[in-house]
Amino acid sequence: MCIASAISLLMILICGMATYGAYKLRAAWIIPFFCYQIFDFALNTLVAVSIVVYPNTIQDYLQQLPDNFPYKEEVTGLSNICLVLIVLLFIGCIIGFKAYLIACVWNCYRYVSGRGGSGILLYITTNDTT
Repeated sequence: MCIASAISLLMILICGMATYGAYKLRAAWIIPFFCYQIFDFALNTLVAVSIVVYPNTIQDYLQQLPDNFPYKEEVTGLSNICLVLIVLLFIGCIIGFKAYLIACVWNCYRYVSGRGGSGILLYITTNDTT
């Protein structure tokens, strides 16, 4: 319980830092949240790869569910290939949505970091032809 509380407080701190950084236009405060998103994306990708490599783990997981779990018999009656495809489709949707959110945070970071520079271009023109 202590570890879960510490991780929850850390996540609240990281999300708060990203919100504060976006609000106050401080790009460095957004980076910890971006790094967390990349780490979470990598973990979800590893889960998808492990399901492709070890497809029998889905059946093992289903056998460990309690007997009163809804639709347990119907799901365990499906073929292993069908279960793998359903789980991969579900994880693929999650990974695609997380990739979109990573792109949103990256665009926010680029916008905030670009606001610090001068947005005015100066063109110097002279009539001197020599």
